[in-house]
Amino acid sequence: MRITFTCPHVRIAGGVRAILTYADRLSGRGHEVTVVVPARDVPRAWWRNIRRAGPDWIPGFTPRVLWTPGLQAETLPAGDVIVATAWQTAEAVNAAPARCGRKFYLIQHYESLYHGRPDEVNRTYTYPLRKMVISTWLKEIMREKFRSEAELLVTPVEPALFSRVDSGPADGLVRVLMLHHDYAWKGAADGLEAVRRVKARRSEVRLVGFGVKRPKRGEAYDEYHENLPQGRLAWLYSRCPIYLCPSWDEGLGMPSMEALACGAALVTYDNGGCRDYALDGQTALVARRRDVAHLAERLELAVCDPGLRAKLAREGMAYIKREFDWERAVAKMEAFFRAGSS
Repeated sequence: MRITFTCPHVRIAGGVRAILTYADRLSGRGHEVTVVVPARDVPRAWWRNIRRAGPDWIPGFTPRVLWTPGLQAETLPAGDVIVATAWQTAEAVNAAPARCGRKFYLIQHYESLYHGRPDEVNRTYTYPLRKMVISTWLKEIMREKFRSEAELLVTPVEPALFSRVDSGPADGLVRVLMLHHDYAWKGAADGLEAVRRVKARRSEVRLVGFGVKRPKRGEAYDEYHENLPQGRLAWLYSRCPIYLCPSWDEGLGMPSMEALACGAALVTYDNGGCRDYALDGQTALVARRRDVAHLAERLELAVCDPGLRAKLAREGMAYIKREFDWERAVAKMEAFFRAGSS
């Protein structure tokens, strides 16, 4: 098949990694895959195409990357399948001519909660595009709010990047790792407060932060790792026995899944997307959404009970590796594309 993915950008991000991984693996299965990325103007698009500019953070990426000035119908390649991957690309795919192929929509978050104008974003969910969603939570939203069915494709973790590694000898400290983000809904303020409450009673706790950028303000991280190379994230996840996810809402929550794959015990808000892997008391400790006191209680339980922490880490890692596999996910997407022709 000739498959086109429309991608809003190719910078490092969990959702972009998923799009590009599907594209790359489908290419590896013999399909002709193009990733179309908007550039701000014609000269910029022309220059990036001449340079064959692509995602340099994914080594050996094989699909063609086509930079276009916007996503206009005349710039989209002919093919058998075209996929929208975010609300910004859905309108162009919906309006694409028949020569572009069957139309699909990979939905990775309920984006109208936090991105764009809600009416504009929600309108994209009503387009006659065959929908794929990355979590059961999103599947339920599509059905209940938009009367639309969707194929469930939970994004797997890449085992070559995210598996437990030797992180050095134990030193008696309990490091709690948290992703820092300036978006309020990512819950950094909630996480910082939950950790502050636990640290007031447990002197062995250390808060470790990481993110693409260093926080603008002086948040109370005991250590912070800015823009770590992709190959070093497994070391960081493996070094911290607890991963804290205070996000209010997540389409899935790849950092939590990556941490589980590296053997961390997960403490998380019930943020929707996590329900496919965060099974309370079995693979994670789950707190009520936006209840900081409950999040602090669950975190303190993980800190105080090494046996429980080890059980959560062991079962969480096994669950991630057993239930979510890239070969199965790509084969399912490929079959969904083929079925779309019937």
